[in-house]
Amino acid sequence: MITQIPTQKPNTPLLDNIHLPSDLRQLDESQLIRVAAELRSFLLYCVGQTGGHFGAGLGVIELTIALHYLLNTPSDHLIWDVGHQCYPHKILTGRREQMLSMRQQGGLAPFPKRDESAYDCFGTGHSSTSISAALGMAVADTLQGNHRHSVAVIGDGAMTAGMAFEALNHAAHTQANLLVILNDNDMSISPNEGGLATYLAKNLKLKARRSETTAALFEALAFEYQGPVDGNDLDALLPVLKTALGKSGPQFLHITTQKGKGFQPAESDPVGYHAITKLEPINKVSKPKQPTFANIFGRWILATAQKDQHLVGITPAMKEGSDMVAFAKTYPQRFFDVAIAEQHAMTFAAGLACNGMRPVVAIYSTFLQRAYDQLIHDVAIQNLDLLIAIDRAGLVGEDGATHAGCFDIAALRCLPNLIIMTPSDEQEQWLMLNTGYHYKGTAAVRYPRGSGSCLHPITTDEQIPIGKAKLIRSGNSGTALLNFGPLLSHVADLAKERDYTLIDMRFVKPLDTALLSILMETHQQFITLEDHAAQGGAGSTVAEWAAQTTWAGRLKIIGIPDLWVEHASRSEQIAQQIINQL
Repeated sequence: MITQIPTQKPNTPLLDNIHLPSDLRQLDESQLIRVAAELRSFLLYCVGQTGGHFGAGLGVIELTIALHYLLNTPSDHLIWDVGHQCYPHKILTGRREQMLSMRQQGGLAPFPKRDESAYDCFGTGHSSTSISAALGMAVADTLQGNHRHSVAVIGDGAMTAGMAFEALNHAAHTQANLLVILNDNDMSISPNEGGLATYLAKNLKLKARRSETTAALFEALAFEYQGPVDGNDLDALLPVLKTALGKSGPQFLHITTQKGKGFQPAESDPVGYHAITKLEPINKVSKPKQPTFANIFGRWILATAQKDQHLVGITPAMKEGSDMVAFAKTYPQRFFDVAIAEQHAMTFAAGLACNGMRPVVAIYSTFLQRAYDQLIHDVAIQNLDLLIAIDRAGLVGEDGATHAGCFDIAALRCLPNLIIMTPSDEQEQWLMLNTGYHYKGTAAVRYPRGSGSCLHPITTDEQIPIGKAKLIRSGNSGTALLNFGPLLSHVADLAKERDYTLIDMRFVKPLDTALLSILMETHQQFITLEDHAAQGGAGSTVAEWAAQTTWAGRLKIIGIPDLWVEHASRSEQIAQQIINQL
């Protein structure tokens, strides 16, 4: 059992000779246990240097080795759901020497990525897509006369999403040669919630009833079930995998693993060690941690819940990330983690709103995309009183394009009656959360990952007038810089240097057209600035309004360009993709 993350590259003689899975297949089965030990040590060293997802990868070391040992990858299809657990896979598939570049600009991506390696046959970052993708590949092989394996590795947390069951249901009708491996470790980021998680955990304890209960669930969907099998025991895992891969039709293999396996702190605290930041030098003086926008939201919902017993908080498996831990502990009856089920989260909130409660849905921008139909059909059309706290809006840094929140403004601003607020700092965020919570209708407050420029926001019941912008400085250059969101602090000095008028617009919808009409009389140019896709975002809102006026000035829209922004630090992404356009 390893108790500390190694700071020096460990000795890994067997692993050093495995450059591709074909090298792994040259070994005797008896050597694979040693490979697992070396791979685990090397993974700990790498993530200690770069930071990144941690516990899930440690738990699937043996499974990763077994799959690449038995499959003919990359010809066979191996799909990792979500991708949190793909680091061992990357090490074994020709990227071992690049692992120290993980999550850095120009380095390896933190998730499977098709254009990075032929062994990454499907790009992931969101959960519950693996079974659908693997089934599509299996059916394509059947139609083209190819004889290859398609294997989906899905965590028990990801099985809570409806999409996973939609794929299982469809597979029964195709009779495709598909192997679904359920990696059951009782965890997603935090402990799993819901009936399926309870069902699996209960039946793992009732050993005598395993085959009668868990098997019945998946066999009812026409899968041939095997398991549960200890996924951290190669001697137990290899023969069962061989059997499953030797059968035709839909197969389901249920394995149990230990998240954080082999590293004592991660085994003891799988939530805290889901991901880690890179190790800092011992003599480095660390700065006090500034509260993040998520932390401010956590403080706000707790404070507001103390005053209003009708407030309920909802999250789709992002309790820690959205900082709802204190709220959940204080008001457990009013906190709902609905698991990885964004669609249900939104419509569940709609039902609560219909019956007199005041729901607050805390959701990352990139995951809000998955609940868009429900937001339109179940919430917006009915103009329900509901606040959506959109976390990780804009560029997110090292997690890259799959997690960037670049499209929520474009998606939301076309919905009648819904208001959209973009706080420039944490104080504005608090005020806008107040405003959105008390708004009669549906309101969204979008805020970024990390911290802003306000160190000590004041807790207050104050609200701001709907649709009113804020003048930051008046300039004489004839140019007005219209800021939407947290980039205000990035351009304040520049606006002063160039003598721009600087406006914190605050609202994307409704737009402060009264102020814009006044500015048009004395300004020949507007520049809009946003941490969002330039196409269809806040700048487009201004352009659409300006096109209906007689203003003859110039409008320049600055936002995220029309491309997928690769992983780098958030500050690097903002500087290169947005600020450099000014």
